[in-house]
Amino acid sequence: MDRHKRPHLSPPLRAEEREGRSSKGKQTLESLNPRPLEPFYKLGTSRHKGVPPFPELEKMNMIKVKICGITNLDDASLAVQLGADALGFIFASSPRKVTPEVARDIIRHIPPFVRSVGVFVDKDPGEIEEIMAFCGFDLVQLHGDESPDLCDRFMPRTIKALRIADESSLKSIAAYKGRVRALLLDTYSEKMAGGTGKGFNWDLAIRIREMGIPIILAGGLGPSNIEEAVLRVRPYAVDVNSGVEEHPGKKSHALMEDLFYKISVMKVR
Repeated sequence: MDRHKRPHLSPPLRAEEREGRSSKGKQTLESLNPRPLEPFYKLGTSRHKGVPPFPELEKMNMIKVKICGITNLDDASLAVQLGADALGFIFASSPRKVTPEVARDIIRHIPPFVRSVGVFVDKDPGEIEEIMAFCGFDLVQLHGDESPDLCDRFMPRTIKALRIADESSLKSIAAYKGRVRALLLDTYSEKMAGGTGKGFNWDLAIRIREMGIPIILAGGLGPSNIEEAVLRVRPYAVDVNSGVEEHPGKKSHALMEDLFYKISVMKVR
C-alpha cells in the first residue's frame, strides 16, 4: 500500500443503520444496564419526586455546597446522596462539636471525592495537625483569629473564615491572598464564632469576591434564601449549617432535600 495514500474511510452510519446494527446480537447500553440508576431527587423520601432537577444542564453553573455541623452518619449520608461537595466537622465549643473518633468513623463511610473539612477556632496548630492526620481531613477551616502566617502553615488545605460586621472587616483580607484556598464569609457575633443563623450585608461579600479570592458564602443560608444568595453574590460555594437543622447538631432531612432541590433547578445567569 502506498504510504502517502490516504486510507479509505467509510461514511458515518445513519441513525437507522446504527439502530439496526445494535439490534443484531450486540450488547447495548440498555442490555448492560437494564435497571437505570435513580437520580438523587427520586431517592429517599423527597417531596419533589418526578421533577427533573437538572433542566438544560449544559446552560447551568452548579454551585458547590458544603454542609457543616455534621455529627452523625445518617445526616452525612443523606447530604452526600443529595449532592453535597463537602462536609464540615466542628472541633470548637458548639452544640455541633464532635470528637475525632466520631469524625473519623463518618469520614470512612463517605465517598472519596466528597471533601471532609475540619473546623477549628484558635486551636493550637500542633493539635490541629494531629486531629487532621487522625481523622484524614482533606481541608482545614480556621474560624477564629488565625493570622495569615498560621493559615499558610496548613496550605494548600486552608480555608479561612472571616466574620463580617461592616466595611472595617475588609481591611485585613488582602493579607490572606495566596495563603488560603478560599475565604468563608460568615456573620459577625460577639458571642459565637459561627452558626448564628443570621445573615450579613451581601454587598460586602461581592466586594470581597472582586478581590480575587474564592469565597464561600455562609451566614443564615437555607432553602428560603439560597437562590437569592447565589444569584446575587455568585460565590464559589455556599456553606449551610443551621438553615437545614431540626435543632443544633441534628439536620432536618426535609430541609436538606428542599435546599438541594432549590439549588438543582437554579440557573446562574
